[in-house]
Amino acid sequence: MKKILFYGLFIFIVGKTYTQAVMSPELLWSLGRVGAETISPDGKNIIFGVTYYDVEAGTSERNLFKVATEGGNPIQITTEKGGENSVMALPSGKMGYMFKGQIWQSEWDGTGAVQLTNYEGGLNNVRFSPNGMFILFSKEIKMDKVMAAEVYPDLTGSNVRIINELNYRHWDTWEDGAYQHVFYAKWNNGIITEEIDIMAGQKYDCPQMPFGGIEDMVWHPDSKRIVYVTKQKTGAAYATSTNTDIYVYNIENGKVQNVTDGMMGYDTNPNISPDGSKMAWLSMETDGFEADKNRLFILEKKTETKTDVTASFDESIDAIRWSLDGKFIYFTAPIDGTIQLFELNVTNVLTKVDEGGRKINPVRKITKGDFDITGIVGEVNGQLIVTRTDMNHATEIYRVNAATGDMTALTTINKPQYDKIKMGKTERKMVKTTDGKDMLVWFIYPPDFDPNKKYPTLLYCQGGPQSALTQFYSFRWNFQLMAAKGYIIVAPNRRGMPGHGTAWNEEISGDWGGQAIRDYYSAIDYAKTLPYVDGSRCGAVGASYGGYSVYMLAGTHNGRFKSFIAHDGLFNLNSFYGTTEEIWFSDWDMGGPYWEPGEHQKSYTDFNPINFVANWNTPILIYQGGKDYRTTEDQAFQAFQAAQLLGIKSRFVYFPEENHWVLKCHNALAWQREFYKWLEETL
Repeated sequence: MKKILFYGLFIFIVGKTYTQAVMSPELLWSLGRVGAETISPDGKNIIFGVTYYDVEAGTSERNLFKVATEGGNPIQITTEKGGENSVMALPSGKMGYMFKGQIWQSEWDGTGAVQLTNYEGGLNNVRFSPNGMFILFSKEIKMDKVMAAEVYPDLTGSNVRIINELNYRHWDTWEDGAYQHVFYAKWNNGIITEEIDIMAGQKYDCPQMPFGGIEDMVWHPDSKRIVYVTKQKTGAAYATSTNTDIYVYNIENGKVQNVTDGMMGYDTNPNISPDGSKMAWLSMETDGFEADKNRLFILEKKTETKTDVTASFDESIDAIRWSLDGKFIYFTAPIDGTIQLFELNVTNVLTKVDEGGRKINPVRKITKGDFDITGIVGEVNGQLIVTRTDMNHATEIYRVNAATGDMTALTTINKPQYDKIKMGKTERKMVKTTDGKDMLVWFIYPPDFDPNKKYPTLLYCQGGPQSALTQFYSFRWNFQLMAAKGYIIVAPNRRGMPGHGTAWNEEISGDWGGQAIRDYYSAIDYAKTLPYVDGSRCGAVGASYGGYSVYMLAGTHNGRFKSFIAHDGLFNLNSFYGTTEEIWFSDWDMGGPYWEPGEHQKSYTDFNPINFVANWNTPILIYQGGKDYRTTEDQAFQAFQAAQLLGIKSRFVYFPEENHWVLKCHNALAWQREFYKWLEETL
């Protein structure tokens, strides 16, 4: 008797496939997650990691691979259990990587692996000086007593926190009185000596909390200076400001210079040119506006001149990297519902005019297509190595011809799985908004879409609220999976999203429940005119600001929707202001505190979902993470309680150990199963 195997939503008998698969939650979580690491010093290979999840056990494993920059089959080069990461070139020229908090050394093919360090507590964010003499790293330094047991040593059984000022918790972690500091030390093939804390005595963090990493601390090419990012503020000043600065520490005399003094917004991502003559970085102009235009600045050391080299570029920049010859800066930026790769001619932008006195446009768009360039790995022989996604494909590594934009896939890790499944088509549509603007709306269709049939349809509400809605690939809000379940997805690039000019991006601040919500109605009303959209079976789903949008729609939709799903949404803006940790965000986007009079009070009246609860009449599913300190659990408690007391069909799915996201495998699968079960019940 032949053995029958069940996997996802398809059935096959060994030796013969009877039906092709569509995406399922289990299949989605079985995909390899590719993360590019670096290019080998000889330029011949790219080192990358792949993480696989054991769906049954709920665990993951990451190993390193190499693939030739000219193409070929990837080769696995590590096999140890535990997850190798942070690949680097060691001063010896051999490959180094982090494994269980220590530096390991091997050949660039993974052979001859040995542990180099045994540093107490482990190392983080490691970089070696260009001359090979020093190691740079970060570690936590305990500076404050915040627990009662620390203040009163006899109270050993106490877990009481004593809080004297704001910033007592951030993202998903309570402050414990420790600060991330930058250290450098002498390096001798695994022996670390004479370490120095370049932030000694300072109650500031580098890397920045909660998401800063190795990009916040770099060596100058002369090996004499360390460039790092920090926000020199504490307490309420920290919680209400985005004013980070870039500092240069001289290891010869211990002196520190603030090179962005007077620049009041985020200053991040310092990148030094290969010859050390220039520093590029990303800078926002306005303190407190975390979604301000991210400008690209260049500092010329010879003249100490700072230039906004993207003043004429009306988009916000994501990532930057110098070319090997120092003549160009490559960067990514959202544009027209995608993220593309750009080139900035440094010589042209600094001279501003050509020989004939004509103004020069220094920015050139390299790539074009319905995909996202999600990272710039490096450069080899005029070719750029990047990572790329689209709505139907998770991250893979590509080679890009910098002159033509032609792209070649170097990895296709998930091709065997994708080849077994049917994929839904994605399509651009332009929709007129209520104020007469053209708005890009992504439509994602089910596999085997038949325009003669009518399909239930989901309005996808993006978070942020200033996050780009591009060709991203999510392992939770996965459009391919939604479409595979038989839904058409309508995903509008509504007001507030980057990629359509800075004015479009900025328009949502102080107007959360205004034009952006009308944009959502424009998108779903247009969709209902299409013959294949079942207007009687429409739902709205979203997280964070998307969850807020769902709550607002629930109270104002006038029968447009039959079902709602909100994840970590903002339900009561008064209590949100009183509990969220990054006050600069609520100050800017709400317009100010709820207790102060002024025009911004409309945020707490006209744009506050709790004020429209009396109109709720539609089934709603609510998700919430217990460790979400950005949008705290009281928001979900209030919304669910209101729905229940109104007698509305409702469900509350609570994740006590998750933050603003859902990161654990089994929790994510529970999220997916409840999501589609709810839609089956209500649509």
